[in-house]
Amino acid sequence: MMGVLQASYGPAFPYLQERYGVDTAGVGLIASAHFLGSALAPPLAGFALARVSVRRVVVASAVVLIAGMFVLMAAPVWAVAVAGALVGGLGLGGVSAALNSAYASVGTRAVNLVNAVFGVGSILSPLLVVMLAPRNLALPFLVVAALCGLTLLMARRFGVPALRPPALPQATGGRSGVQAALFAGVIACYVGLEVGFGAWAGRHLDSLNYAHAALFVSGYWGGLTLGRVLAGLFGARVRPGVLVLVSAALAAVCALMAATVPALAGAAYVLAGLSLGPVFGSTLAWMTQSLPARFIPFLLVAGSVGGIVAPALMGTLSARAGLGSVPVTLLVMAAALCALTLLTSRVTHPR
Repeated sequence: MMGVLQASYGPAFPYLQERYGVDTAGVGLIASAHFLGSALAPPLAGFALARVSVRRVVVASAVVLIAGMFVLMAAPVWAVAVAGALVGGLGLGGVSAALNSAYASVGTRAVNLVNAVFGVGSILSPLLVVMLAPRNLALPFLVVAALCGLTLLMARRFGVPALRPPALPQATGGRSGVQAALFAGVIACYVGLEVGFGAWAGRHLDSLNYAHAALFVSGYWGGLTLGRVLAGLFGARVRPGVLVLVSAALAAVCALMAATVPALAGAAYVLAGLSLGPVFGSTLAWMTQSLPARFIPFLLVAGSVGGIVAPALMGTLSARAGLGSVPVTLLVMAAALCALTLLTSRVTHPR
């Protein structure tokens, strides 16, 4: 459900333009509204999780998401459609924050598998839009609403894991704040790196005259999903902090390869996706070992900041220094992620 909705707006742009008569510059507003809603939701979910159960937050957020989808499907004018996307994003962000908090407290395996399912939804979403939108633009969003309804039924039937207490002695006072800030930095740096690879790898490959740059970008996203699946299956055998560090180091090696060996740049970007796959979920699971899981929604806000800043920064650097700066910038960001991970490990596991 989450991956399907988030990745559906881009492929639906032409159909939205045809239905509502908006131009190319204006159609992106609906995706911006969705992401604004999904960015506003995690802090609200974080405060709610301190007071009510995960199940209640998931159910309430799912109801909001369904409402947003029905507003979007029935919207007679463009402004109402954008409002529906905003409401839908708010619901999606709440569901994501609550589920990530719950499953991160369960462990590395569970949270990585949840995020792998998200990735699968993102891969299938464009196909869903292409198949259904030409018949009726409402159909892809109806599928999202139906999946959300299924989520409600499953939550009612099987429940949702409760937030588990930290496995290690819980940090207090200033040390707790330092740990939270470091984890926020790790997540912000990671999301910036993930989005940076996805947004700029294709442009760099185009500058190297790759004939099918888009295929390598698709391979990057596929590798990211596969990395999460593998982390879900085998990641529990490794400490989350170690898994994050190794993944970040491998991503740095891939960025270095893309910067120095143009013939291998395409393969390097695909391998970078595979390398980065375990980082997000494993960082969330790592944090819950020493801090309450209800802090996770606030980490997701830090991730949103990284996702906003990094692509814009890379665009500025590319305009000034050329597209050859793309893998170099990614290498620096991966090195920064390694450094933050080492520092976080030192603070959370003092000798």
